[in-house]
Amino acid sequence: MRKVIIMFALAMGIATANAQENVTVETTNGSEQPTLTKEVYPQKEADGDLYHGLSRKLTFDRMIPPHGLEVTYDKTVHIIFPAEVRYVDLGSPDLIAGKADGAENVIRVKATVRNFPNETNMSVITEDGSFYTFNVKYAAEPLLLNVEMCDFIHDGSTVNRPNNAQEIYLKELGSESPMLVRLIMKSIYKQNKREVKHIGCKRFGIQYLLKGIYTHNGLLYFHTEIKNQSNVPFDVDYITWKIVDKKVAKRTAVQEQIILPLRAQNYATLVPGKKSERTVFTMAKFTIPDDKCLIVELNEKNGGRHQSFVIENEDLVRANTINELQVR
Repeated sequence: MRKVIIMFALAMGIATANAQENVTVETTNGSEQPTLTKEVYPQKEADGDLYHGLSRKLTFDRMIPPHGLEVTYDKTVHIIFPAEVRYVDLGSPDLIAGKADGAENVIRVKATVRNFPNETNMSVITEDGSFYTFNVKYAAEPLLLNVEMCDFIHDGSTVNRPNNAQEIYLKELGSESPMLVRLIMKSIYKQNKREVKHIGCKRFGIQYLLKGIYTHNGLLYFHTEIKNQSNVPFDVDYITWKIVDKKVAKRTAVQEQIILPLRAQNYATLVPGKKSERTVFTMAKFTIPDDKCLIVELNEKNGGRHQSFVIENEDLVRANTINELQVR
């Protein structure tokens, strides 16, 4: 019996020793925290994996291939993007970048110190939802000083864009992808259908028409056309969209609600004589109360051939739903 008790005690001692080897207890500020050791997760401490093998490794099909870019101290590198730049991030204080004066889609980049040794990076997001990344290094004489970036629509077969690529969403467009908004506007412009035939204005040889109202995923699209039937060019100063009262009594303050377009496809600033120009505007969804209407005003620069037309709420609610796209 004594031998059995001794053997049982010896077995318990060996088990306790093994448990102490597997879990080490550290005391920090009076609290005990268990620390996992290599016996719990074998061969994981040697490769420095802090997650002990529980993290998934990123594969190369999830990588956005960067573009190589050379910069220098004495010259400025200009990068032209297909849309307005909304975000720029520099990976090192050795770089300085900013928008070119008067141009929203041009970024100028140069080095702040001479011969900085380490490679750094730069990331850019544009208004159409595209993401661009660059690996930047110093060069005494950069090979390319002016670079033009292309979007996936114009890259053709050389585009490096996976089929399951993620889209970048911007706040003002809500849950709609900027890339899809751009494709919808291009499709409306390409098809050039006149769905609305009763809204427009014609004066002084200038005709301003509303050709269609469309809706998709909480956004409204307005297709307009300016026809210049005179020989004098028409310079567009500005276009306003505002909701006003249908009837305004005398000595009553006029309340106006300005509606700002979110995007515009082929925004026309000049219509030559005997020519026409079309524009597609994108706006956030809105409706018009029964006692109000939407007035669209086209104003001529340094002239008086102003145009305007009225859109009622019943015209908005009959907007066509976009089910298919035609880009090419």
